[in-house]
Amino acid sequence: MSLSLMPESNADKRPSPSGKSLPSEDREAMLFWGVRAATIRATLRQLYAQNRLRTALVIGLSLFFWGGLFLLFYEGFRFLVQYVGGPGDTYHARTVQFIFHMFFASLNVMLVFSSAIITFGGLFASHETRFLLTQPVRAERIVLHKFQEAVLFSSWGFFLLASPLAIAYGIVTNAMWYYYALSLPLILAFVYIPCGLGCFFCLLLLRFLPSLWKTVIASTAVVIIALTSVSIWQSVRSPRDPLFGAAWFEATISRFRIAQSDWLPSSWLSSGLLEAAQPLDGLVDQPFDLPYVQSCLYLVLLISNALMCHVLVLWSGRRWYRQAYGILECRTRRARKAETAWLDRVAQTLVSPLPREVGLLLIKDWRLLRRDPVQWSQFLIFFGLLGLYFLNIDRFNAKSSDVSYVTWVNMVSFLNLAVVGLILSTFTTRFIFPMLSLEGRRFWVLGLMPVSRRTLVISKFVFAAVGSWGPCALLVLLSDLMLRLPLLVIAVHQLTTVMLCFGLAAMAVGLGAMMPDFREPSPSKIAAGFGGTLNLVLSALYIILMVVLTALPCHFYHIATQSPLNTRLFDPESLRWWLLSGVLTAAVGAVVSVSVALGKGIRAFESLEFH
Repeated sequence: MSLSLMPESNADKRPSPSGKSLPSEDREAMLFWGVRAATIRATLRQLYAQNRLRTALVIGLSLFFWGGLFLLFYEGFRFLVQYVGGPGDTYHARTVQFIFHMFFASLNVMLVFSSAIITFGGLFASHETRFLLTQPVRAERIVLHKFQEAVLFSSWGFFLLASPLAIAYGIVTNAMWYYYALSLPLILAFVYIPCGLGCFFCLLLLRFLPSLWKTVIASTAVVIIALTSVSIWQSVRSPRDPLFGAAWFEATISRFRIAQSDWLPSSWLSSGLLEAAQPLDGLVDQPFDLPYVQSCLYLVLLISNALMCHVLVLWSGRRWYRQAYGILECRTRRARKAETAWLDRVAQTLVSPLPREVGLLLIKDWRLLRRDPVQWSQFLIFFGLLGLYFLNIDRFNAKSSDVSYVTWVNMVSFLNLAVVGLILSTFTTRFIFPMLSLEGRRFWVLGLMPVSRRTLVISKFVFAAVGSWGPCALLVLLSDLMLRLPLLVIAVHQLTTVMLCFGLAAMAVGLGAMMPDFREPSPSKIAAGFGGTLNLVLSALYIILMVVLTALPCHFYHIATQSPLNTRLFDPESLRWWLLSGVLTAAVGAVVSVSVALGKGIRAFESLEFH
């Protein structure tokens, strides 16, 4: 799509870097908004005409996820009101303040990083930006154009998480109508602040530290990991106070007091929502003491800072963007040293028993993973958080032989197993499913090698299955040890983990071979397509099937063997056979799933024609 950005009679006569005079700012804004409106209309028409099933699946899954979060928050706030107190109670106020401040402070940090990453991709790695830089357009307008996209793409997840929390709290506390009326503008004004800061710091780093921006990001990540490690160590080594007791409550609030700082935008959002939810207790002497007036004051604070971030983005775009783009494009690139890293040597030793062709392809995929911090950093973050949760799970132990305790322990253990499987399914969809599609752009290189397409598909499967099995098995084993489960249950969990890892890897590789997209260079867009969505849905169904087949018999067997009250109702010997049959059925289902997925994927990939 070409743009005619010719100035009007009252246009700004200041010449652009291309030598043409610039249009007026109003005319320029109208042109960009017209392009955005045309792009949105074309995208919607394409989704309706070609991808209706995919769109329906995405909307349906998003609504299902939103409804699940809403029920979770609703029941949590009901529990809080029932056992702690209503909105006027002191402990209720402190607990809700802690929940809101921690929730929005975490999302605040995530928005800063996500907006910075998306802004970098839009401003420095986009074909559209290359075209716009050759046109008579102001640099700040290009930055604002891409910044608006970054706000949209980085904040949709925030709305998906924040809206059920706000609505559930308002329903439980019987909030007035103005609480719901103020929630949306409060959230909108808040989102703009971390996104603006992320865009500003992105331009700042690339303008003044073009050769060190990766070092700065890595150093920041190291500092965050170090601080997180200290918090984890303190959390693990701290005394085991009773859950929800006064000492536990005070220690938890004190440990995360930084999240309630008055200088954080997340604190302004939390305070604005909580003030609007306060009940009206009769008449007040001062109008500023009314809850909705206090909430409006926080809204004004958020809007003023959002406008300041808007000005900051425009100023940094005008002063730094073209210089940063030129420096980044013209920088000298150092040649890589032809040497093998010690991690690669370890990997070569591990894959040496495999056939040489498969081993070489595995080493290639391992090097691509090792050199891409976007992939392994997300993997470490999510599984690190799970590890922190599993290390502290014994805080919830009542150390009782009661039936309810035995039932609870077994239920939590299988829920932990399901959570590990669901997180793994997101990673296989995001990183494993696009792998064969990305090979298509350089398939001519692989075509010159004495490697069959079957070997290529199998190597992807082995890489995904074996690579994911190690950390998943360790996490599940850690959870079982902290819950002090019997050896038989631990063995069942480990076997289920193997079936999950191999089944999910086979689905991702098989569907990726059956529905490749060789024209799309972005793995995130490939994973967001119909094939990736279908893989995510099928993976969730597979996880549910595997966990249910092994969980139900194991659940009753655990109760019968651990609780004397239930031995009269259930015979442990008969339940042992039921447990064995359930595990065997799950194993047969896993073998069939792996065989069908890989078989269809290999046949489809072998019949493809590359042009």
